Amino acid sequence: MLDKLHTVQSECRHLEEILDAFLQFARVSSLELVPVDLNNLVTSFLDFYRPQADDTGIDISPHLEPGLPTVGGDDPLLRQMLMNLCRNATEAMPDGGRLEIQTAVDGDHVALVVIDNGHGIDATAREKMFDTFFSTRPSGSGLGLPTVRKIAQAHHGTIACESEPGQGTKFTIRLPIDTPSDQLPDDPGDNQIDS
Repeated sequence: MLDKLHTVQSECRHLEEILDAFLQFARVSSLELVPVDLNNLVTSFLDFYRPQADDTGIDISPHLEPGLPTVGGDDPLLRQMLMNLCRNATEAMPDGGRLEIQTAVDGDHVALVVIDNGHGIDATAREKMFDTFFSTRPSGSGLGLPTVRKIAQAHHGTIACESEPGQGTKFTIRLPIDTPSDQLPDDPGDNQIDS
């Protein structure tokens, strides 16, 4: 009887995680844009995330370009994007490993790069990884990476992935450098995406 109760509790937690992920995915429809310093965002995020990484044997190595220009961003959504990428990286390194987070100017964009030395992603999974509800993990919701892509696109940015099985994974998100408010479009619909 006790085993059944634990199974029910575990399944309820899993359903709650799926619901939370779905609600986060659905929330990405309109943005509250403010100038965001990605270096500050990464630094404050790592203050929060580092204890969890330490507990799982993951060494975090930030490489943040000094003097980085701001991006026009929705701070909570950008944090969620970074959280999803770091969670995926952590899950790809169950025995510990190295997580590197980089920022850099890339033309008229700022690049946010998350690199892990985990198990990597095969070609079939790479083709589907941004599909809603696709997951390689039995307990995965399949909403983490689609949410990351949706957030990047909502910020007029892009996401790219480089990965090979056994070689780790590198995600690169490029976000446009912030435009002064007097040069932004007047139509708030310009900062919305289709669900």
